[in-house]
Amino acid sequence: MVDALTSADAEKPSWPTQIRSATWRYVLRRTFVEFVRDDGVDAAGSLTFFGVLAIFPAGLAIMAVIGIVGDSDDVRERLLSLLEQVAPGAVIDTADAILANVSGTTGADIALILSIAVALWSSSIYVSAFGRCVNRIYGVAEGRPYWKRKPFQLGLTVLLLAAVMLMIAIVMLSGPTLRLVGGLLGFGEVALDVWSIARWPVFALALVGVIAILYRGTGNIRLPRFRWLVLGAFVALLVMGTASLGFGFYVSNFARYNETFGTFAGVTIFLIWLFLVNVALLLGVELNAEIERGRELQAGFPAEEAVHIPLRDTTVIERNERASRITREHGSLLRQGEVPPPRPDSVVTRIREWLGRRADRRVQSRPRD
Repeated sequence: MVDALTSADAEKPSWPTQIRSATWRYVLRRTFVEFVRDDGVDAAGSLTFFGVLAIFPAGLAIMAVIGIVGDSDDVRERLLSLLEQVAPGAVIDTADAILANVSGTTGADIALILSIAVALWSSSIYVSAFGRCVNRIYGVAEGRPYWKRKPFQLGLTVLLLAAVMLMIAIVMLSGPTLRLVGGLLGFGEVALDVWSIARWPVFALALVGVIAILYRGTGNIRLPRFRWLVLGAFVALLVMGTASLGFGFYVSNFARYNETFGTFAGVTIFLIWLFLVNVALLLGVELNAEIERGRELQAGFPAEEAVHIPLRDTTVIERNERASRITREHGSLLRQGEVPPPRPDSVVTRIREWLGRRADRRVQSRPRD
């Protein structure tokens, strides 16, 4: 477990410009080394699995909400046109099939509300899995109990989906929709032309913000200020875009997925693309962790082995440490030929103690003759 340095923040660099060039070289070099040591590729593969499980319910929740207030088919077409600029054609086909299925779910009845609630619960599994990867990269254990961790993850999922819908609104503000909104707000033609160009940088900044929120809210760590997380998020977006364009070029010109996978070629290409996206996201987390290490090293704190980040909660960590200590003690008794006593932390022992306390209360509550 990583201990928090209470006085570190007062002496660490407060802005990226205050980090020395030698520290930056150390950070960049160690980012790639630690990414390999932390099994970043394997972690990206597991996130791809959870992403597949979460992407359909997430799309259901988003398109269902949009279907209540607008035209989900129009939104689907605009999203696909945006995705066509960075993703391979097979990814577009798979995304089109997913969005076409979920866009048919409309109506503001109880069934729709329940389906959105179930979709949010299912979508949170990716947030949970990403949090485990963040904990591994920072070298900490999960210390939040399930009853405290799951509601927080659900709230974070709602926040992320709301941010995605905001990004969809940014994409939608073009053409006739832009002129309609501009006319209602009293904007002139010049302002509309400026927005037509500026909406793409705004979209990119919004995506960086979504990634930074994912970084900050998932792990069992209290990360530094938002400006330090944006660095990793920006690099993740840059790697994501470059990898998508490169993979799309490779699929279009060199790959023969149709001959190898047949009818599963589109799904295979989509999974590989999603894997590359998760590699980029985890590389951004790794960069943020090493930037924090560089800040501590430059301030004179011993962070060569571990980054000193305060934890959100240590309840589960302490419970697991007690359980491990009891297991070692029982193993020692077995080695010495003795019979270990019942585990005080086992469910059976707790039930027996609870039944015993209830029996004692009954005896004490009986009227005496």
